[in-house]
Amino acid sequence: MFKASYTDPNDRWGATPVSPDVFISLRQPALVARSREQWSNNDYVRGFIRKVRQNVVGHHGIILQSKATLANGKLDKNANDAIESAWAEWGKKGHCDVTGKLSWRELQCLAAEHAARDGEFICRIVRGADAGPFGFALQVLDPQRLSVRYDNFNYGDNGHFIRQGIEFDRYGKPVAYHFTSTDEWDSYYYSISGKGFARVPANEVIHGFVTEMAGQRRGIPWTATGLFRLHHLQGFEDAAVQNARASATKMGFIQYEEGFGPEYDEKVDTAATIDAEPLGFFELPEGARIAEWSPQYPTGELAVFNKAMLRSAATGLGVAYNSLANDLEGVNFSSIRDGKMDERESWKEIQQWLIDTLCEPVFHEWLKIALLSESITNLYGNPLPASRIANYRQVHWQPKRWPWVDPKADATAKVTEIRAGLTSPSQVIREQGRDPDTVFEEIRNDYERMKAIGIPDTIINIFFGVAPAPEPSPSKGDVSQGKEPKL
Repeated sequence: MFKASYTDPNDRWGATPVSPDVFISLRQPALVARSREQWSNNDYVRGFIRKVRQNVVGHHGIILQSKATLANGKLDKNANDAIESAWAEWGKKGHCDVTGKLSWRELQCLAAEHAARDGEFICRIVRGADAGPFGFALQVLDPQRLSVRYDNFNYGDNGHFIRQGIEFDRYGKPVAYHFTSTDEWDSYYYSISGKGFARVPANEVIHGFVTEMAGQRRGIPWTATGLFRLHHLQGFEDAAVQNARASATKMGFIQYEEGFGPEYDEKVDTAATIDAEPLGFFELPEGARIAEWSPQYPTGELAVFNKAMLRSAATGLGVAYNSLANDLEGVNFSSIRDGKMDERESWKEIQQWLIDTLCEPVFHEWLKIALLSESITNLYGNPLPASRIANYRQVHWQPKRWPWVDPKADATAKVTEIRAGLTSPSQVIREQGRDPDTVFEEIRNDYERMKAIGIPDTIINIFFGVAPAPEPSPSKGDVSQGKEPKL
């Protein structure tokens, strides 16, 4: 029973549970270093990080849709338009990033990439004159500036302690972050034993990572379980390439009969290394012979081994093998649909994590400062009142969505669900990554524009999916058909 619980002195399978604190303190730096190395040199790891950026954030980013309401419960269109307009303006380059180089979409991409590659992302909130025209901006920090080896179990007189570079109160709530620093002009700077740190309060830091264990304080690279296989697969492919080059190289060797050829000095070492070069002819030293050398590898086993390794790695990364390996050979509609649907659920989960961890906190801080500074004005130029901040916090985040695998069949199914009352047009529009209010407004504008320029109703109805009425069939007594009615 439970054979996995048995221990054998000959195996190397650990049998002692390790807390996340101990594991991360010991292993996280090596995992991050190897993850970054593979990201720099391994095409599959680099492709996975790119897929995270493309599928979690996308080319439009995670879009804000303001849902503030009036006293009667209807949407406050003027306020919502003002909030969305001001948010879009803040999200441009030069406003949201303290360096002035990144847009809000690029900040989202950078956070997602850091989380996938390093296991976590860190943004510092900057307020005031140094934070751009809105007085609020973000600074993206390298998570490795927060040393996992920095511990102090008795920091101060209030029961605080530092674990893995983060200061906690006695309940485990983050109080401050201790970043390595050389900026002695920073008001948060201090030094211990010649090492400089900046103690930044927790309310100025957004620290995002996927929590997988209770008590976890730092993140683990999402590539962690696949790194071992992908690293050795890379080495395997490198060796196969070198062997294939050697196998394809045709060389000749010159060997002299006894009594012929140049004389060799016995005092000179004649041992030589011959590099395989295409169409090269090499002179063999006296007495040397070429042993049989006919490299044939790689042959048919390379593709099989490659696929087996990538399947395991793809499972750990949470993506489909066909997507990671860019291999659509032998794929049919049913299999690719099943794989895509499962993979997209993983992307949706990560999207919601990024919304909860980054988008929501940033929006709440920005909204507070923007309302107090009267930076959000409505259509009439009047600033929105800060007293209604709770109402203005009602928003919906619309992340990237993907086209249907079989557009015709899926569209027909959605229409059937709408007519059966199982879903709504708004929900179907959201599943396509768009704002229902925007779509409805576009439909109304299109209809009014077509009417204004004189397009007949029959043509307009065709545009909106309404089939034209059938022509009436002539009756037997219709005199217009040239026949007298029978009496």
